[in-house]
Amino acid sequence: MSLASMAMYVTPPPLAAATADLWAFLRGELAAAGVVDLPEALDTDLAHDEAWFQPNLLLSQTCGYPYVKTLRGRVQLVATPVYCHPGCDGPFMRSFIILSSKNAAGSLADLRGGIAAINSRDSNSGCNLFRASVAPLAKDGRFFASVIETGSHGASIDAVSEGRADCAAIDCITFGNIQRFDPERLCGVRILAETVSGPGLPFITAADASGERLTQLRQALAAAIAEPALAAVRDTLGLIRFEVLSDDDYEPLLRLAEEAIAGGYDEFGA
Repeated sequence: MSLASMAMYVTPPPLAAATADLWAFLRGELAAAGVVDLPEALDTDLAHDEAWFQPNLLLSQTCGYPYVKTLRGRVQLVATPVYCHPGCDGPFMRSFIILSSKNAAGSLADLRGGIAAINSRDSNSGCNLFRASVAPLAKDGRFFASVIETGSHGASIDAVSEGRADCAAIDCITFGNIQRFDPERLCGVRILAETVSGPGLPFITAADASGERLTQLRQALAAAIAEPALAAVRDTLGLIRFEVLSDDDYEPLLRLAEEAIAGGYDEFGA
């Protein structure tokens, strides 16, 4: 049995239901195209980053930074979603650097010596783009007093609103989803700045998938965009279309990290 895991944008709850509906449609399209051993439902047991390395991987979604840093050659790019949320530009997206609504900081420089929250160190939106924004302001390899790792963008928002962190960088897609479906969670924060943009979170498949399999997956995704009956699903997900990007499109994410490190800001922990 092949593995399908689409676990990147599944909170708040309406997104999980819409993602399950999207997979049900994709499964039908793939079955009609002759793909066999399709799972009935998305895998929700494996951690999202564990799914990426499974030999039976059919479809999953990864973050751009881990893709360009460690996954290239171990998986194949299928397509990158285009979302409608503020901060998105075609298949490119950025992060919003947030702080408490009570915080009077007016610029990134005002965050010096504070506590930053990140969702994980391999996150492009929560860490890599954040680091690139503050690296030019670092002195002797330091900018923040400390960094806490929260495990998710939602938890980073909570850390800021609750005063456990001074700032965080939140993926604009996640921010848009929470703004639509759980707006109370954002009541205690405000946006200070935006990061540079980079390619969004791509759908991937196994490294040994055939060209035919890639075509089948891309055609199924295209069908999901064209299907009138999926209009509500697309609206819930904020999904406009899919675009096929290349490794070269993702390379700038690695350069952002390399430039920060070359400037002496090698550990986003201080």
